[in-house]
Amino acid sequence: MNIRSSIAALAAVLILAGCGSAKKTVGNISYFQDLEDGGSYTTQVEKNITVRPEDKLTIIVNSKDPQLANLFNLPVISRYLGAESNTVSQNQSVASYNVDSQGNIDFPILGSVKVGGKTREEVAATIKSELIERNLVKDPVVTVEFMNMYFSILGEVKTPGRYNFNQDRISILDAIGMAGDLTIYGRRDNVRVLREIDGVQRVFSVDLTSGENVYNSPVFYLQQKDVIYVDPNDYKRRQSTVNGNNVRSTSFWISIASVLTSVAVLIVNILQN
Repeated sequence: MNIRSSIAALAAVLILAGCGSAKKTVGNISYFQDLEDGGSYTTQVEKNITVRPEDKLTIIVNSKDPQLANLFNLPVISRYLGAESNTVSQNQSVASYNVDSQGNIDFPILGSVKVGGKTREEVAATIKSELIERNLVKDPVVTVEFMNMYFSILGEVKTPGRYNFNQDRISILDAIGMAGDLTIYGRRDNVRVLREIDGVQRVFSVDLTSGENVYNSPVFYLQQKDVIYVDPNDYKRRQSTVNGNNVRSTSFWISIASVLTSVAVLIVNILQN
């Protein structure tokens, strides 16, 4: 092999290395890479969201005797909007119960009622049972709703922020969809969920590239006040430094190969003369 052939081979190697480096910067952006047609996964059994201290609840009691039922309902709050303009609209909402640090609420006539750790249906059943046992309402229909359910999602998503929801179950996939999906720079293989359990903040990792990992995760179903954080990938991290990604770009390696080739050719010409 002569000198010119060696130079050409070196240039080709440098260009191929540059292409390989550029491909590595893309990373894995596909979800559920292990899923196959006809495959199935079972999610962990997760009970519905339960009441925690500092939650807010609306509880409405109905019966055939509306006047009797109203004794157990908080007043409806009316707020007038646009009072300074010519058009005034009215917004009504039912006052809420605040769950104290012991998991109790102060319910009309019944007094302190333990609701902490219970689902909406269980809270409704508890209050209904108390009303019947005390012979206060014979045919109560109790409806319970959460008022301050939310999760937060931060990092490499299209629209980070705090999102309210009113479902008993919402999955991490629902949350990501509400935030507009991960950006191209978000790490799919290490999405973290921060959850408070018994006063302790715990961190769970979810690999979105693995369907089995996602569906078997203990945080597949979110709870109130969960925080989802999406890490930036290596390419995005390097963008925070000066010329951090230049050495990994194809154009960079082509430029280096071109310069080296020119220098080598110049040296060969000088030696031949």
